[in-house]
Amino acid sequence: MPMAQKVSGVHESGISSHDRILLAAKQLFAKDGYDNTSTAAIARTAGTSESQLMKHFGSKEGLLEAIFDAGWASMSYMFRAIHDLQSPTEKLEVMLEMILTNMERDPELRDLMLLEGRRIRKEGHMILLTKGYLQFVGVIDAILTEMRARGELRVPVSNDAIRSALNSMFEGMMRDQVLAQRMGFPATYDRKDMQRIFKIMMRAFVTAE
Repeated sequence: MPMAQKVSGVHESGISSHDRILLAAKQLFAKDGYDNTSTAAIARTAGTSESQLMKHFGSKEGLLEAIFDAGWASMSYMFRAIHDLQSPTEKLEVMLEMILTNMERDPELRDLMLLEGRRIRKEGHMILLTKGYLQFVGVIDAILTEMRARGELRVPVSNDAIRSALNSMFEGMMRDQVLAQRMGFPATYDRKDMQRIFKIMMRAFVTAE
C-alpha cells in the first residue's frame, strides 16, 4: 500500500475529518494537480476513508468546489471592509489589494483557483462558478452600477464588459506569476506593477473629470 504523504496541519489534534480531508485535498491538488490526485490518496493522507470523503463531499469534483467555497468564505471580510468607503474606485482598489494579500498568504488556494478553477469538467460544469465567486462578481457589479449612476463610467461600454475586462486582466496576471514560479514563464512584474496596470485600465473606463 502506498504511504500517505505528509501534509502540513492535517493531523493536528481537534481537526474534524471534514476539515482534514479539505486540507489534505487542497495541498495534494496544488502539489500534484487535480487530475493526478486520487480520492484514495486524499483519504489516506487525511487519515480517514474514501467513504467519509464521499459522505462529506460527494465526489472529487465536489471536494474541489468545497475548497473554492472555503477560500472565498475566508475572504468575505473584504466585502464588509469596503462597505463604508465613499469612492467606488477606491472600493475596487481596496478589493484588489485584499485579494493579492490573501493569495500571497495561501499560495495553494491561489494555484488551485488560477490553474484548476477554469477547467471545464464533467458535463461542462465550471468549478470556479461557486457561490463565493458569484458573490464576488455581484459586489463588483454593484460597484460598477454605483459608478454608472454617478456618471463616472463611459456610456458606450457596458458594466459587464468592464467587469470581464478587469477580472480577466487581474486573473491573467496572477496566473502568469504562478507559471513564472513553476515553469520559468516570463512574468517578472510585481504587485506594484499589477496595481499600476489596474489604475491604467480604470482610467480607460472612467469619464474624464
